[in-house]
Amino acid sequence: MEPAAGSDMAVHPPKPVSDIDFRRIVAILRLAVPYTGIIMSTRETPNMRRETFALGVSQISGGSRTNPGGYAGEGKEVYDEAQFAVGDHRPLDEVIHDVVQLGYIPSFCTGCYRLGRTGKDFMDLAKPGLIKEHCDPNALSTFAEYLLDYASEKTKQAGLVLIDKVIKEMPDELSRRSEKMVTAVKSGKRDIYC
Repeated sequence: MEPAAGSDMAVHPPKPVSDIDFRRIVAILRLAVPYTGIIMSTRETPNMRRETFALGVSQISGGSRTNPGGYAGEGKEVYDEAQFAVGDHRPLDEVIHDVVQLGYIPSFCTGCYRLGRTGKDFMDLAKPGLIKEHCDPNALSTFAEYLLDYASEKTKQAGLVLIDKVIKEMPDELSRRSEKMVTAVKSGKRDIYC
């Protein structure tokens, strides 16, 4: 638990959770509900976030601020009072580069929401693992878009190499669809998803 504004509980939690127990909780949650998304916020340190990817974390935030007005201006803290302590203060590009170095593809996809694959429709695809047929190509195309439009040169180069590697390791049909989507992004098209 991390300190939070207005709460004594985080400073003196009644049942503190050690880092080892926290990792154990993540692993047990992944085993208990294999198809659910597990999100790790910036409350945790970069090291804890790296370690929990291997245990089942599927999403992380990056470059987050927890104080009112924190995104105003040029990335400077506008107000001193944060809602909770942040353990990972790295800018988004650094977080993305770290994720790439771990061999994971960051995804910025919102395709399921936009195509109405939510609720029961989403779960009908997620539980048997069929959602990968949409998630993998969408992750690659949205990541390519991020790399080309926003990433530092170092992150861009590492990310494009990883995208090529992942596409080559996919089953044929998925590889072809993914390659087509990424090629469209590289040619200047945006907002491509299936």
